[in-house]
Amino acid sequence: MRVGVLSLQGAFREHLGVLGSLGVDACKVTRPKHLDGIDSIILPGGESSAMVRIAATTGLFPALGERIGAGLPVFGTCAGLILLADRLTDESLDGFDRLGGLDVTVARNAYGRQRDSFSAPVQVTGLDSEFDATFIRAPRIVDLGARVEVLASFAELPVLVRQGNIWGGSFHPELGADTRIHEEFLHSLGAAV
Repeated sequence: MRVGVLSLQGAFREHLGVLGSLGVDACKVTRPKHLDGIDSIILPGGESSAMVRIAATTGLFPALGERIGAGLPVFGTCAGLILLADRLTDESLDGFDRLGGLDVTVARNAYGRQRDSFSAPVQVTGLDSEFDATFIRAPRIVDLGARVEVLASFAELPVLVRQGNIWGGSFHPELGADTRIHEEFLHSLGAAV
């Protein structure tokens, strides 16, 4: 299995590091041609407004959106969740291509500013113990469609969801030594890690 990591901006290096530690063949994705040969993709946390502006010059998001629509498995974390959300509560990214495909409404930066960042234990479906989730200017999932499954919640709000082979998380699972959420995503694809 070959996993692409959107590498325009943000925590892509950390995701590549986690995948490498799991023995997964991973590659950077910055152009449409980098989509060839990948079996899934991870969209990292970072600054969603920077990502959409950088992607606008490459034609990447229309091509990637088509691939996701055709069934390419994807996991979006933090800013990646914003890119995958079908709806946003504000208009800050209007006029730019996003990906969509995940039937959720997301509020950008809803958990506060950079100085409000925090870690909290969350119980994740499929894991035998809590996962220490790191929230950095995190988006909040404020509404979800009937086909969206909640895999983890914090303060009674969903923070990790799945709709078929599209996963989205409000937090950064790539920060820290715990690789179990990446492993769960890969296992859901049939990968042995």
